[in-house]
Amino acid sequence: MSVNAVFNALSHPVRRKILHLLRAGPLSAGDLAGHFEISKPTLSVHFAKLKEAELVTVERHGTSLIYHLNMSILEEALSGFLAFREPSE
Repeated sequence: MSVNAVFNALSHPVRRKILHLLRAGPLSAGDLAGHFEISKPTLSVHFAKLKEAELVTVERHGTSLIYHLNMSILEEALSGFLAFREPSE
């Protein structure tokens, strides 16, 4: 897991909305697409960024791709980010 990849993935509002939607539970790519007015190829790029950062995992069910939120990566990234903070005096 790269902290930079996580924060890069979190930098776009579409990707943050995808993660927010996945908080309620796994969703198919088609279900997620229904929440956006962007092209499927553009949405696919956002999914790829989230997968690259390991913020989501994907499983195939027949012809559907099901996306799952990977909360542990968010927790690791925040812990890593806070580790750079200087201790209070």
